[in-house]
Amino acid sequence: MALDGKGFGLSFLDSQENDTTPPPPPPPSLEVLPSQVSSSVKCTVEPVNLGGLTLLKGRVSTKEVFRLPNSDLVPGVYEGGLKLWEGSLDLVKALQSEIQNGHISFTGKRVLELGCGHGLPGIFACLEGAAATHFQDFNAEVLRCLTIPNVNANISKEFQPGETKETNTDTGAEVRFFAGDWSQIHQLLPYVHDNENDLNCSSGLAPTSGYDIILMAETIYSIPAHQSLYGLIKKCLSHPQGVVYMAAKKHYFGVGGGTRRFLSLVEKDGIMDSCLVAEVADGSSNVREVWKLSFK
Repeated sequence: MALDGKGFGLSFLDSQENDTTPPPPPPPSLEVLPSQVSSSVKCTVEPVNLGGLTLLKGRVSTKEVFRLPNSDLVPGVYEGGLKLWEGSLDLVKALQSEIQNGHISFTGKRVLELGCGHGLPGIFACLEGAAATHFQDFNAEVLRCLTIPNVNANISKEFQPGETKETNTDTGAEVRFFAGDWSQIHQLLPYVHDNENDLNCSSGLAPTSGYDIILMAETIYSIPAHQSLYGLIKKCLSHPQGVVYMAAKKHYFGVGGGTRRFLSLVEKDGIMDSCLVAEVADGSSNVREVWKLSFK
């Protein structure tokens, strides 16, 4: 969702309500190295103040990157990753509160941000001492043109990702970038369960199995994507201590998704609990929320 003088909106999703055209097959999953940052697309940055914390957000032209009007979202082609979604700001603020209240610590943790776009929640995790932070977006172009430049702009040199995918030996921090669809990206991510049945093993999992914290903002607007997203979470989340922080609206008009529909799926599955962390009223009839999910 674009952040500008006119505020936020979901108008670029409205056209999807009556569109029954199936999306094209997803592009192949791949890891994008920091050295593959785009040199042909201009990325400017501007500050965003989040409760006393100032982060930088990049701005690039959707038309320049995808040859699309700036307000467009094309399912299966471009999923809005160049827009700054308000939920990502809500999520960072909620994480600040969770840290202050002693409910979470990023120090030494493995963190995955799904549908990252600008990557502000993942960047916050880096700044809070995460041992590994992995950014995922549907589009490799978003990572090359926006996410990587934005990470570089926000994180001091000693925490910047190196030219390879190896851990930064100076700080012990690992930052990596992955592009692909939620139904396939688990094949590339380094911290995943070999088998979903592992979740039921009383003996527990290997110490390197799964991410300690998964972050995602406004990823649940599309109902058809809920199943693959939730399946990916179960494949990637460390058991039994892993947690998911999810920021989204209760309902996305025009496309039908939202926290109610997604949490209904989680409840029916029966292996995870959910807890409301924050609620943001913006004066409209819709409410933005931040939820925490964890294994029972």
